[in-house]
Amino acid sequence: MRREELTEKILDIKRANGWTWKHITSEIGGMSPVLIVGALLGQMKLVKPLAKKAAQLFGLSEAEEHMLNEVPYRGTPMPPTDPLLYRFYELVMVNGPAWKALIEEEFGDGIMSAIDFDMEIERLPHAKGDRVRLTMSGKFLPYKYYGNEQGIAETGLKED
Repeated sequence: MRREELTEKILDIKRANGWTWKHITSEIGGMSPVLIVGALLGQMKLVKPLAKKAAQLFGLSEAEEHMLNEVPYRGTPMPPTDPLLYRFYELVMVNGPAWKALIEEEFGDGIMSAIDFDMEIERLPHAKGDRVRLTMSGKFLPYKYYGNEQGIAETGLKED
């Protein structure tokens, strides 16, 4: 079985049982719902105890349980064609240069980690239509200035 086939099997079982992601993530527990759903969709891995819980919930074989614990090949073709996913890229294309400038002014020359990273999704009621709130928090990773001479900064941390 390929990982994509396991994802389809999981989605079929989810549909057949009428389960929501909220139900599934509360049954598996142990980490962020974003990570659990990402793993079930084939973009993340579940640690062994959570892979076991997922396998029990979905009635998966031992081989399929092990597959949930493997490091996946991540990513999707670019640009995405799904409108919701494309809007995230649009956010980055339009706002990315400003985010970059503001982060660098505050922290220095570096990046926000997408590995040492947290994310929460909330629904906010609003008179003109409910809103989606995404809260992202990533560790700042300064660039290393390799080959630097003595007295020259080693990293891109903000200089005072």
